Parts: sequence; structure tokens; C-alpha cells
Amino acid sequence: MSKPVDNAVSTVRTYIQNHRAAFLDDLAEWLRIPSVSAQPDHAADVRRSADWLAAKLRETGFPTVEVWATDGAPAVFADWPSEDPEAPTVLVYGHHDVQPAAREDGWDTEPFEPVIRGNRLHARGAADDKGQVFFHTLGVRAHLDATGRTAPAVHLKLLIEGEEESGSPHFRDLVEARAERLATGIVIVSDTGMWSEDTPTVCTGMRGLAECEIRLHGPDQDIHSGAFGGAVPNPATAVARLVAALHDEHARVAVPGFYEGVTELTDRERELFAELPFDEAEWLRTARSTASYGEAGHTTLERVWARPTAEVNGIGGGYQGPGSKTIIPSSAMVKLSFRLVAGQDPDHIEKAVRAWAAEQVPAGIRHEITFGPATRPCLTPLDHPALQSVVRAMSRAFEQPVRFTREGGSGPAADLQEVLGAPVLFLGISVPSDGWHAPNEKVELDLLMKGVETTAYLWGDLAVSRREAH
Repeated sequence: MSKPVDNAVSTVRTYIQNHRAAFLDDLAEWLRIPSVSAQPDHAADVRRSADWLAAKLRETGFPTVEVWATDGAPAVFADWPSEDPEAPTVLVYGHHDVQPAAREDGWDTEPFEPVIRGNRLHARGAADDKGQVFFHTLGVRAHLDATGRTAPAVHLKLLIEGEEESGSPHFRDLVEARAERLATGIVIVSDTGMWSEDTPTVCTGMRGLAECEIRLHGPDQDIHSGAFGGAVPNPATAVARLVAALHDEHARVAVPGFYEGVTELTDRERELFAELPFDEAEWLRTARSTASYGEAGHTTLERVWARPTAEVNGIGGGYQGPGSKTIIPSSAMVKLSFRLVAGQDPDHIEKAVRAWAAEQVPAGIRHEITFGPATRPCLTPLDHPALQSVVRAMSRAFEQPVRFTREGGSGPAADLQEVLGAPVLFLGISVPSDGWHAPNEKVELDLLMKGVETTAYLWGDLAVSRREAH
């Protein structure tokens, strides 16, 4: 029996194919702007990137488009209300700034001169994140063409940040100051990826992050290890003991209260992780490691996606030069980072680590702990109606089942979730070989068009799901 024809799919794909060349020409023009937020010399380029996107969003049809200044780089806001006052509101997040790039870093071509080789577009920002932001412009136009609408089926908003690659230092302040304009029922983050070209996936969560530096001080200056060694506390020894006490014999974090509130994986989530075509040997090659390691009782994917961790990012103290210098150093330090999962509170983690460190430091050693800004974790339940809309839209575009992943890293999405009180969902089409932050970054053009197609279906699905839920 032949498969029934989906006329809407045919209409969407025809529209995308007819406008593909112009879409890629526009994207290439945007990619030529070196919007490197981390380098002050490119501040004008970041502003130019924001202005370029704002103009293109107006051309797309958004009736409200604004460039929002911050104490750093500008963000772009756009708003296109639905004609249905009862339609759900959706906010799409992405960023228009990019990582630094230069030909001498190992690029085969100039990083800000886009090149198509085969079915791949190479340029800095092609995947992270200009390509994934820009597919929303063609997607919404395909949605309108296929449905005959003059406005989207949802109240559609965009917030495209200009400092994500610099750690989003002003993002939360911006979201708090503009919360009323950004009010939404759903956040879609298009700054993520899929498992592989052959395995479309939807990310359901990102870990949070807390970071600190601990400095230990002993003698007021370096002192002779023969005259004083064994008789006064050594900060370098103390920092080594501190690090050794961070985990127990099962690789669990030994900070009291660290696991308080952790949302444990369900049996179903573990089954879904296990369904992914994970090759640990290949993963280890990517990690440049010869062995896996981590909390007992969990697989590698569970460890990097759904379990909290504590890592030593740097450690030092005492003499580091050639030969010997027999001293007791006056100070030592360690930098720690804690990846957090749903249910964990960064403020609680900070208090727990401070209390734990105070217990570990011996008499005669002074210590100072400095925490940086924290990022909260975010997680979308598998049965959330909006997540199911994303899955259906992506399945329709890819014509195969969609599986589920999480992200082990952290990002500003949690600020949107916390400030706006809306669930965060992830829609990305990038694959690991795209080389984010690396030389020769690229995006697979067929996958980029699948991102366009997914969004063309998504807005209508979300609107229908909202009506059915009520």
C-alpha cells in the first residue's frame, strides 16, 4: 500500500527549494561580518551584524524589530503577533556573535569568506550560530506560504544575543529589564545540535555551572624547607589534600549536600539514552583519552548529560621552574567547576562548597574562595506538550523517528527559563563534525534545510496542540 501524500510537506519543500539559493546568498552575506564579541577591535562588526539581522527580519515580515543595546554588545529583538489572540507565544533564542577565527589557525580558506564545498558551507558562524538563527527566517515564510496565513500561527518573538561567545555577561540583566516584552509561554533555543546526520535528535536539557577559585595562604613568604619543613603547614600539601577529598572511591562528589535535590533519571530516560548508537571507543578518540571514568553505576552518556560533576580545572603552588628550589611555598590555588543537573541550586552548591573547604583546610592555613556567576540547569520533561510538537515537526521533516539527548555543557537558556518562567526546548540541526569553535567550521546544507522545514511545521503544530489542550 503506497504512503499517502502529505500535501503540506510537498508545498513546504517546494517553497524551500525555490528560495534556497537566495537564502544561502543572504546567509553568506551575514557570515562575512566578523562579529567576534571577544575582541574589542570587532565591536563595530558586532553592531553591524545586529543591524544586518534587524534589516533582514524586517524584510522577512516581522512588524516589530529592534536592536537592544547592553553594556556590551547589542541584541536583536523581533515580534510578529499571530492574528489569533489565543495563540501561544513562542520566543526563539540564538546569538549572532561568533568565536575568533584567523587563516593561520588552520583554516583552509578565509574564515569570514564563506565557501561551499560539495554540500557543506564553510565559514565561522555557519553552524554556531548564524546558520541556525537564520533558518527561522525562511522557515516562517514557508509556514505562511503553506498555510495561506499572513501572520504566524503563534505569537512569534526572537531574541538574538550578541555576547554568547563571551559568556553572556549582560544577558540576564537584559532579560530581566525586558521581561515584559519577552513574555512567552515557550522558549525555543536554536543553538544546539543533533546526534548525527543519520540520527535526528532533540535535546531535552542542559547542565548548569558553578565555578570557583580557592586560594590557600600559609607563611607570609616562601621559606626554607630544611629549616621549617615538617614543622609548619604547607599550602601546596593542603591544596593537594583538598583536591583528593573532592571525590570518594566511587567517583561521587564528596561535598556534603552536593546531591541535594538532584532529579534522578527515570528508567525510560535511561532506555532512551541506551537506544542511541553510541560508540565508546570512537567517543574516547574524540576525547583524546584512553579510558572512560566517572561516577559508579552510570553509563558514559548518563555521566556527561544527567549527572552532576566536580572537576579540577587548574592547580598550582610553589616553584614551577627548572631544577629544584627547596621551599615551603607561601600560597597555592585550585580552580574548580561544578556541572549541575535539574533540581540543583547554584546558591546551595556555593554554600556547600564553602563549608566543605573550611572543614578541609588545616590550622595555620588561610583560605579565600571566589565564585563566578553561576548558570542554572534546565530540563524539559519528555511528556511536555511543546516538546512533543518539536518532535513531531522534526519527524515530519526528517521522515524518521526522533530520539532524545541532553547537553553536557551550559548556556544562557536557563536564564530565560528562570526569569520568564517558561519551559526551554531545543531545536538544532548541527552535527558534531561541524567543528564549532574550530578551524573550517561548516554546516551541512541538507540539514540546514531540514531546520527550515522543521520550523515551517512547528508553529502550526504548537498552535493546534494549544487549542486541543484547552
